[in-house]
Amino acid sequence: MQEPTEPTIEEIVFQQSFDNTLNFLEQRMETEKLTLIDLEGELHHLTIYEGQDWGGRGEIKNSEIQGQVYAYLDFIQRVKKNSQA
Repeated sequence: MQEPTEPTIEEIVFQQSFDNTLNFLEQRMETEKLTLIDLEGELHHLTIYEGQDWGGRGEIKNSEIQGQVYAYLDFIQRVKKNSQA
């Protein structure tokens, strides 16, 4: 039986970034009443930032940004699902 491996620093940073961003979006939704247009606009700008890695920001920073992007994608899907219910 293979023993579980420890998560890499990139995986830890990704998960922390994902969780923090998701919590931030949930709090903002309660106080600001964000719309899908707001969320998709912020995601658009975040993905532009994600693609501007010409200076080589490194794997850890890329993991952080990727965690934010995935949190936005997840949150947007939740909002869409709740609006259809």
